[in-house]
Amino acid sequence: MGLMKVFSGSEVLAIALQERLEEAGVETVKKDNIQSARLGGFGGTDLAVEVFIQETDFAKANPVIEDFRMSL
Repeated sequence: MGLMKVFSGSEVLAIALQERLEEAGVETVKKDNIQSARLGGFGGTDLAVEVFIQETDFAKANPVIEDFRMSL
């Protein structure tokens, strides 16, 4: 299968969601566009950190993601 994006936002919120997902047994991948832009010599945006999960883990991850969104 493939990866699906479940979050795009600030680095602080991305790390918080990533930790919750990993506590629930869902592996995550974080793509930090802010760091990539900085290394490339470009500016970044505030909503430049994305969290991805495997499509096959969506059923397990969805309750965690919804709970996280409701807590914002």
